[in-house]
Amino acid sequence: MIRLNVLELLEKQGKTKYWLWKQLGMGYDSYNKMITNQTQSISYKNIEAMCILLSVTPNELFEYDFDTEPTE
Repeated sequence: MIRLNVLELLEKQGKTKYWLWKQLGMGYDSYNKMITNQTQSISYKNIEAMCILLSVTPNELFEYDFDTEPTE
């Protein structure tokens, strides 16, 4: 399963979930589902914004968990 690695990146950079939420300017419920990997899709706009805000590439933003079965 592909998962968003944003919580680990925020911790490494000393930034908070609240900081990222305010920067992205999206609704809190959607944001929370996104960063806790409870959503099925993420828009390119949000991926690009997180990459810019966290100074990372998409490869660093996502990771593949080989131990978890893919969802349909």
